[in-house]
Amino acid sequence: MSETAHRGALAHPYHLAQSLAPPHMHAMLIETESTPNPATLKFLPGRAVMETGTRDFASPEEAEASPLASALFSLGDVTGVFFGREFVSVTIAPGAEWADVKPDVLGIVMDHFLAEVPLFNAASAGFSVPAEDEGFADDPADADIIDQIKELIETRVRPAVANDGGDIVYRGFDKGNVYLKMQGACAGCPSSTATLKNGIESLLKHYVPEVTAVHAV
Repeated sequence: MSETAHRGALAHPYHLAQSLAPPHMHAMLIETESTPNPATLKFLPGRAVMETGTRDFASPEEAEASPLASALFSLGDVTGVFFGREFVSVTIAPGAEWADVKPDVLGIVMDHFLAEVPLFNAASAGFSVPAEDEGFADDPADADIIDQIKELIETRVRPAVANDGGDIVYRGFDKGNVYLKMQGACAGCPSSTATLKNGIESLLKHYVPEVTAVHAV
């Protein structure tokens, strides 16, 4: 389900568009899409967001790497921000209502892309890189199995979950168990367990017999 949202006059301090955009520049249209997670919406600015990789922000501290993510967290009701290739997905806290938060999120996203300011601060990496302590030390003897798993995740799983406003990242393989990290709309989604077990686990077991189970980390 999608709708085209038009920004009205929002009184929000993050008015980059007003201060930096050329006077002749008109307001842009931001498309929004629902996701399987009712707490998460996708915001599509009609242009590339991430040229390479993805980036997930789960706290205001992590969001300090990006002016856009930091501004979204400053709303108070935002608990997660995820940058995909052509979208920004935003997750709000339990009890918050999208009817209240959505206009401010639209204003911030629109101001950012109208102003054409960098997505990340100069010292911050733009794409997601799994931290060493978050993953598992894969056994070199499992290299062929791991390559098959990673290829399936890259070609079959990630494109599907990107449509739902999230991402799933490989974290490790150990004794038949595959460990994945769910990001964006996938994290905390009520249907994520079913997706993980009935969808991804079944897919990996079918193509890689050595896989016995899939776990979220």
